[in-house]
Amino acid sequence: MAIACLLSKLSQTTMAEHTFKIAVPEERLSELHQKLKLTRFPDELEDAGWDYGAPLSDIRRLVARWQNGYNWREHEAQINAELPQFVRDIAVVGHGTLNIHYVHQKSQVPDAIPLLFVHGWPGNFLEVRKILPLLVESSPDHPSFHVVALGLPGYGFSEAPTTKGFRLDQYAEVGHKLMLALGYNEYVTQGGDLGFQITRRIARNYGGKHSKAWHTNFPLAQRPSLFSSPLAYLAHLVTPYTDFERAGLERTSWFETKGRGYFAEQATKPQTLGYSLADSPVGLLAWIYEKMVAWTDDYPWTDDEVLTWISSYYFSRAGPAASLRIYYELHNGDKRYPPPSEAPLIPLGMSYFPKELINVPRSWKKLLGNVVSESQHERGGHFAAHEKPELLVDDVRKMFGKKGPAFGIVPGKTGYA
Repeated sequence: MAIACLLSKLSQTTMAEHTFKIAVPEERLSELHQKLKLTRFPDELEDAGWDYGAPLSDIRRLVARWQNGYNWREHEAQINAELPQFVRDIAVVGHGTLNIHYVHQKSQVPDAIPLLFVHGWPGNFLEVRKILPLLVESSPDHPSFHVVALGLPGYGFSEAPTTKGFRLDQYAEVGHKLMLALGYNEYVTQGGDLGFQITRRIARNYGGKHSKAWHTNFPLAQRPSLFSSPLAYLAHLVTPYTDFERAGLERTSWFETKGRGYFAEQATKPQTLGYSLADSPVGLLAWIYEKMVAWTDDYPWTDDEVLTWISSYYFSRAGPAASLRIYYELHNGDKRYPPPSEAPLIPLGMSYFPKELINVPRSWKKLLGNVVSESQHERGGHFAAHEKPELLVDDVRKMFGKKGPAFGIVPGKTGYA
């Protein structure tokens, strides 16, 4: 692939930053249309709806649009125009050097707060599109941010790891070293999904000296234990749940029993699944589209939104299979629920959206760290940056604003004009 060849040459010659524009080779587009033309659809039970997975009618419609009508070049140009993109080599201890793709936009406010945004799966760097202009906006009424959106290794146009054992510490190392390379010795972070796991590790490994505070819209927590958190456990027993919390537990139960099949496969045999996703654009579409719909709060996806999201996986530098391996590494080496004794000490802010996948009581989430800011919303799901960008950004602004609990947390950087 021409993009990969060009980036490979750059990574061999310099550690400097290079501007980047997405330019998918024409032969890749031709190949995609050839594959779409040869699609063989499965059968479907009558009245299956969403119970068995992505409905055949939806996939047929999207494939027809992808083949005739959807214009990747138009969306590619829009992405390039909206997002200032770059690549740079990052050396990772024990794993060599990876060429990393990222978005970086500075605010016009000199004292803006450096913020690292980290996506998850099945998202990618495109999740920053809606929140980027809001975060960098200059105003006397709220803080502004210098924003860096990391393209995780193996996602989008970042080079993928080629050795086993690339886990949370390594993803955190990439994000941290990227911020230092950009001149941000002190910064804050925001992330959801896998971005929560990675920014938590950044807070743990680099908190205090470099990482000053973190915010998440996916606070992944478990029930307090009598042995590890006796006071929280007793409080949990006597504190009644709110309506929001009861609904959250129902949502969590649904996800754990009917929505986590993907996790089992990606965490155990990602390579086997990878053949289907790499070779079949329709297989990739169905695998991810199901999550895009089921994990949101009735978000009105347009067909072109869906196809741009899927195309960014299909045309990714390493291919869609590379994005799955983080689940294997998490399952085989990292803790899904670290004990409270390993909780980061720096300030933590949390946003609660009702259709998040794992949505447990606040008393459980309090054990994740030094919680200083909480916001609860009536609508929104797993992809908060895309579904409810204004709400998410407002929560971040409140946390770091003049009356917020993390105001001035980055020395000399208030974010105000």
